[in-house]
Amino acid sequence: MATNSNTYDLSAFWMPFTANRQFKAAPRLLSAAEGMFYQTPDGRKVLDGTAGLWCVNAGHGRASIAKAIEHQVMTLDFAPTFQLGHPIAFDCANRLAQIAPGGAAAGLDRIFFANSGSESVDTALKIALAYQRAIGQGTRTRLIGRERGYHGVGFGGISVGGIVNNRRMFPLLPGVEHLRHTHDLSRNAFSRGLPEHGAELADDLQRLVDLHGAETIAAVIVEPVAGSTGVLLPPRGYLERLRELCTKHGILLIFDEVITGYGRLGTPFAVDYFGVKPDLVTTAKGLTNGTVPMGTVFVNRNIHDALMKGPEAQIELFHGYTYSGHPVACAAALATLDVYQQEQLFTRGAGLSEIWANAIHSLAGLPNVIDVRTIGLVAAIELAPRAGAPGARAYEAFVDCFERGLLIRVTGDVIALSPPLIIEECHMDRIVEILGTALKKLS
Repeated sequence: MATNSNTYDLSAFWMPFTANRQFKAAPRLLSAAEGMFYQTPDGRKVLDGTAGLWCVNAGHGRASIAKAIEHQVMTLDFAPTFQLGHPIAFDCANRLAQIAPGGAAAGLDRIFFANSGSESVDTALKIALAYQRAIGQGTRTRLIGRERGYHGVGFGGISVGGIVNNRRMFPLLPGVEHLRHTHDLSRNAFSRGLPEHGAELADDLQRLVDLHGAETIAAVIVEPVAGSTGVLLPPRGYLERLRELCTKHGILLIFDEVITGYGRLGTPFAVDYFGVKPDLVTTAKGLTNGTVPMGTVFVNRNIHDALMKGPEAQIELFHGYTYSGHPVACAAALATLDVYQQEQLFTRGAGLSEIWANAIHSLAGLPNVIDVRTIGLVAAIELAPRAGAPGARAYEAFVDCFERGLLIRVTGDVIALSPPLIIEECHMDRIVEILGTALKKLS
């Protein structure tokens, strides 16, 4: 086994969302992981401040999940779910229905399996369009996203998403509009939990209804907390107002919980945290603790049932993936849900959120820090951009932290933190120590 990153041939792998030439000139490699830590090929420990990529919620190296995966591979490695089935897919769907966002009252107990957050989003958008047609609202084809939203990299996801660089390079779906984002440093800087100002931004939806007509709009999709563009928090009352307007105008509301699902906010889902009930919820990432790619869409039963019409031999939804309900992914999900339940990880973050907020907000007075925001076990530290070099300060902090033994995530000039839910206070102290040192060095 190689012990030096320079001995690896890095040329063949075209890395995603990476400046490939920059990375390969000075690579940062991870070769093992356990608990709260990664390990590099040369044996250094790196504290995981990001749960991998928002996904390893139960920490690394879970033996019970690995054993479940191994057992399933040796029992049934693959079986199709087109006009066939296998028991563990139904077991997994039933288990998810039992813990569905919002509980039984929300009715989000019909499960469609995908293989990633991107696929879950495109699936939810298709279901929304199919539902509107099924109930005789075929003119409702318009989809509404939000500025600075991230909904994966499918053509549907980048169309409703609001990240400029994702959108400008590829053709987009027609008939897509965007609400304004909710980030307002002038009124809401250094928020702990939900910002006080900005609920009126939800009225952008009414403006779009007035412009296009409600009869043209199928669905609105938002992240309850926008993660990938810098932990943008919804103002108090914003999601409630959005739900009210969607209900009023017959528009479906989709929550993208690929990041917030499975305990990140100290509740099972953001639906539970905010008490706002959408019509569909997309999830992925934490569902299998990052071990096997998998995504799901939680669908309101009324939407599902509206499509269960016509001849019984008729396919109700012309959509799906070869690996929808993959048996190995289902085994990983069931084992992961067992860990969450046994260790009460869905709600552990609630008891740590104030400690976490105090730790992260201690960085507020450091040079170049223009905002700190926290919710659940998520945080963002926003830096003033360097003149002529936006994003440079955060990237330099990222590299410095990695060399000092801490993995953080950066997007533009925002440092995002989302540690595994097994984090202890000593890990929080270490994160603040390493990150604080890195921030003090920035020019």
